[in-house]
Amino acid sequence: MKPLDKVVESTNKYIETMPKAMRKRYGQFFTSKKTAVFMASLFDIGDDNRTISILDPGAGSGILSIALLERLNNYPIETVKLVCYENDEKIIPILKDNLEYAKNNVSFQMTYEIRSENYILDNEIDYNNMLGAKPNPFKYDVIIGNPPYKKIPKDAVEAHAMPDICYGAPNLYFLFMEMALFNLKNNSEMVFIIPRSWTSGAYFNAFRQKLFSESIIEHMHLFVSRDKVFENESVLQETMIIKLRKTCQKPEHIIITTTNSNKDFSEITSFHAPYDTVVCGKDNYVYLVTNVQEVETLRQLNQWDDTLPSLGLKMKTGLTVDFRNREALRDDAEDTAVPLFYSQHIQSGKVIFPIGKEHEYLVTNQVGLLQKNSNYLFVKRFTAKEEHRRLQCGIYLSRKYPNYRQISTQNKINFIDGLKGLSECVVYGLYVLFNSTMYDNYYRILNGSTQVNSTEINSMPVPPMSTIESMGKELIAKRDMSEESCDMILRSYL
Repeated sequence: MKPLDKVVESTNKYIETMPKAMRKRYGQFFTSKKTAVFMASLFDIGDDNRTISILDPGAGSGILSIALLERLNNYPIETVKLVCYENDEKIIPILKDNLEYAKNNVSFQMTYEIRSENYILDNEIDYNNMLGAKPNPFKYDVIIGNPPYKKIPKDAVEAHAMPDICYGAPNLYFLFMEMALFNLKNNSEMVFIIPRSWTSGAYFNAFRQKLFSESIIEHMHLFVSRDKVFENESVLQETMIIKLRKTCQKPEHIIITTTNSNKDFSEITSFHAPYDTVVCGKDNYVYLVTNVQEVETLRQLNQWDDTLPSLGLKMKTGLTVDFRNREALRDDAEDTAVPLFYSQHIQSGKVIFPIGKEHEYLVTNQVGLLQKNSNYLFVKRFTAKEEHRRLQCGIYLSRKYPNYRQISTQNKINFIDGLKGLSECVVYGLYVLFNSTMYDNYYRILNGSTQVNSTEINSMPVPPMSTIESMGKELIAKRDMSEESCDMILRSYL
C-alpha cells in the first residue's frame, strides 16, 4: 500500500470514531486525497535539489506531508527533513504511524519530528524578536498547510502572540499563514488551503498588508462549488488553495485555476490574470476572478477613481437590531412611531411601505436607532446562495413619506447615506450602478460571501457625481427599473 493510501485509510477510521463536535474544538477538517495531491503538485521542485526541509504546521493525520513526500520520490533528492506540528493528542499516534510508514517507503533518507506544542506560541519569541529569540531561526524550503479554521477571542494567547496582524477576534487560519511565512526561506514557496474570507474587508487588512509586504501570490485555485472540498466533512466554508512565494518581486501575471470540487481535479480550468488586477488597491484586496470576462469587468470599472466616500456618500448598516429592541417594536402606526424598514420592503427596485408586516413601526427615543427622513438607496445585506443577484436594492424617496421627520432601518439591510440636498437623480443613478450586472459581478469577485458588507461596497469604484446624476436622469426617462435597463445605461458610459 502506498503511504498516501494508508493515511487516507487511517484518517477515515479516525473521522468515523471522533465526533465532529470534538474535532471542531480544534478547528480540525481533513484534506481529501485528491486535494492533497493537487496541493503537492503546485511546488516548483528543481532537479538540482538534494536536500529539502518541509514544515507542516497543522499536520493532522499527515496527508499533506505524505502527498508531498510521494511527489518528491520523482526527483533525485537524497535527504528530507520534515517537521510536523500537531497538538491534538488523539491524532498524534495516527500521525506518527503514518510518517513512520512513509519513512520506510520513500526513495530518499528521511527524518521527521512531531512537535506537540502550540504552533503559534512555539514560534512567538522568534516572530516578535523578543528576549531569548534565536539570532538566526531555522527557515524551511517548503511549507504545506491546512491550518485550523477557528475563531478565537481577541484576548487569546495566540492573538497576543501576533499583535501586528490581529484586529478584533481573529481566526487561527491566518495566524498560521503569517507564522508559516515567517518560517519560510526567502524566495521559497508555501501552499495552503484556507477560507476565502481574508481576501477583502477591514478585518483582515493588517494581515494583508504584512503578507504582501513579504510575499506574492503565484497561484490561486478556486472551487466553484463550496461542498465536497473536504471529503467526509460537511464544510460549507468558501475555500481556496493559494501558493505564495516569499519575495517582493511582483510578477506580471498570476495563475488562476478552478474546479467544481475536489473530485475532478482532472477537469481544471486555467488562465493567467494580470497580477495588479487581482491584488490591488491601498487595502490590498484580492479579487477572486475565475475567467477572462471577470478580469475585463474589473478592468472596465476600475477605470473610475472615485468611491462612495470620496463623493461624500457612504454605505452603512441598518441601525436597529429588532430582537434586541422588542419593547420598541409596533405592528401598527402610533402617534410617535416611525417606519422601520426591512429587506421585505425592497421590491422591484422600489421601497414599498407599509406592507402589513409585523413590527414595521418603531417607538423609541434612542438617537442611535433613528436617522433623518432623507433620500436613500437601500440594499439587502443577505441573499441566498442560489439567488440570481447578490446586490438587491431599492430607491427610498423621503418626499413619499412627508409625515415623518425620522425613520429607522433594520440591521439586515444597508443604506447609502449622504444624499441630503442632492438631486433625486443621484439616487436613481446609484440604483443604475448597483442594480447592474457588472456591479453585481464585481461584488461577487470581491467577496465570495452571501452577505453584502458595507466596507467592501465603500471600496468599489464609482463614476464622478455628474455621471451618476446623468445615469439617473436616463433611468427616470426610461421608466424601466430592470437589470437590463441599468446594464444598457451603464455600458453607454464605459
